[in-house]
Amino acid sequence: MSALGQQLRTENWTAAVWRSAYRYGLTSLGPLAVSGAHFVASLLFLRLLKPEDFGHFSFMMIVVPFALSVTGAMLGAPAAMTRGKDSATAEAELAILTNISLTVSALAFVGVAILMAATGAVAAAAVVFGLYAAVFTARSFARSCSNVLGRIEKVAGSDIVYSLVLIAGLSAVAAAGLFSLTAAALVLVVASLAAMAPFGRGYLGRLGAARKMPRFAAYRPMWRDVTRWSLLGVVLTELAANCHAYIVTFVSGPGAFGLLALGALFLRPTSLVLGALPDIDQPVMTEKIASGDLKGAFGVVNEFRTAAGAVLIGTVLLALILVFWFPHLLLKHYQVNDVLIVLAFWAGITLLRVIRTPESVFVMATGGYDKLPLISGISSVVALALTLVLLLTLGPLWSLGGVLAGEAVMVAMLFPLTNRWRRRRG
Repeated sequence: MSALGQQLRTENWTAAVWRSAYRYGLTSLGPLAVSGAHFVASLLFLRLLKPEDFGHFSFMMIVVPFALSVTGAMLGAPAAMTRGKDSATAEAELAILTNISLTVSALAFVGVAILMAATGAVAAAAVVFGLYAAVFTARSFARSCSNVLGRIEKVAGSDIVYSLVLIAGLSAVAAAGLFSLTAAALVLVVASLAAMAPFGRGYLGRLGAARKMPRFAAYRPMWRDVTRWSLLGVVLTELAANCHAYIVTFVSGPGAFGLLALGALFLRPTSLVLGALPDIDQPVMTEKIASGDLKGAFGVVNEFRTAAGAVLIGTVLLALILVFWFPHLLLKHYQVNDVLIVLAFWAGITLLRVIRTPESVFVMATGGYDKLPLISGISSVVALALTLVLLLTLGPLWSLGGVLAGEAVMVAMLFPLTNRWRRRRG
């Protein structure tokens, strides 16, 4: 190879590394900011409210992300599949999805409000948390659209605005001595509304123009080809991943769930990254597969797993530092040994998710949405059964073993599926 060729190859490799670093750095920055804001919120709940109200907040932090997952399945997945299509077709499909997003947000409001009321939260807090879910799902779809269009700076800006407004609002409420479940829920709503601004008047105008009767007939082909399988997978994955939250909350009460939620809180930065990266990486994988660049698609899978793994390592180290050096911040109502057991469970669960999530996104990028429900279904049955057995025999602390087993089953079933696809396509 000539000196000039070697130089060009080195420059291309360096540019590729910087592009990947920029993409993952910016994509991770927003979720990490949101995670930090939620961590501050959880600290305030933990120290200023009784364990039952911390349990209510923690349960809300399970059901609202589930609403976001449903939004991703019903709207984000078909939006990602527009990548690589001609601009007119892509724009038409995004307009349909924007119209349907209003219905999805309304369903999120009703569902979350009912679930929060069922756990014993006061009616006002339940309604405001439902409103938070509605606005946050609308923001989630806006993030998906921006990622599909390659506008990752808008996504990061929205996350940062949400985080800053949330921390400032909760701090002000706490300083005024007005901190309560309902007041904090109102701050969450305000922060979510403010976070819509970075998407610009263009997107907000598109959202306003979508206020008409739902275009279910136009949405039906997307439902048939993508959404029904994606949604089924999300529901079954929720059962496998978070069945402990619903079982422990309704069997043992929000207070018992608070300890388990504390462990999840430590690992939340990694969970947010795992939730955010598919929005940007699935469209890239889809485009590369469509163009025949399979090596490039596999490279994105590896980059995804490496980035998430790095965040997991940093998250676990930070959690250990907080537990051993700053226990007074977090352990007001809990024993150190119990927290360490919960943290160990969540570290194992999150590690398995870091391993299997990029593979799941790759399967979706190939259009194989119908392949995932069986895997999620079997893992959810295992997780549900073991969680209930462990809860009734050993107590809430050990019920997380059911979630860990469900994740292990999912990993064991998912990799043979993707390996078969890779062998067929070479």
